[in-house]
Amino acid sequence: MSDEFMLDTDDLERRMDGAMSALKTEFASLRTGRASASMLEPVMVDAYGSRTPINQVGTVNVPEPRMVTINVWDKSLVGKVEKAIRESGLGINPQLNGTIIMLPIPELNEERRRDLTKVAGQYAEHARVAVRNVRRDGMDQIKKAKADGMSEDDQKLWESEVQAITDRFIKTVDEMLETKQAEIMHV
Repeated sequence: MSDEFMLDTDDLERRMDGAMSALKTEFASLRTGRASASMLEPVMVDAYGSRTPINQVGTVNVPEPRMVTINVWDKSLVGKVEKAIRESGLGINPQLNGTIIMLPIPELNEERRRDLTKVAGQYAEHARVAVRNVRRDGMDQIKKAKADGMSEDDQKLWESEVQAITDRFIKTVDEMLETKQAEIMHV
């Protein structure tokens, strides 16, 4: 049986790549200079019984460099969209005007830059957790194969392979975080 076991490392890498793309999307939402519709991409609203992206409950516009507006289509969701933005950690204070939510983007002061680096750190930690979950799945497959008769040497070989892939992705997350934090703190 041990000769037949073949861990799909490509699948593990593909899944870890998914965590990287999610991190890139979340980092793109942390704009340091001007308003951008992509700032709101990671924000999810409790709508219609599930977590829904903001752009699926309203139209997101950037009418001026320091303002984002959301025209919520369903009036009953305005409060939920406002709550989701307040709790997102973006540090933006929504202002209501009927079904339109205005988000004035504050000038970045030192304190705000520090807050954004903390948010970036949280996003990076979520990515690390996702990568570790994929690692755990790979290790579980190896343990199952060991129970099915894989030799201990093969088990160690596969475990070190999975760990090497994990270490590479965690290192990439750390480098991306360092770059983003430097970008945020740059005045």
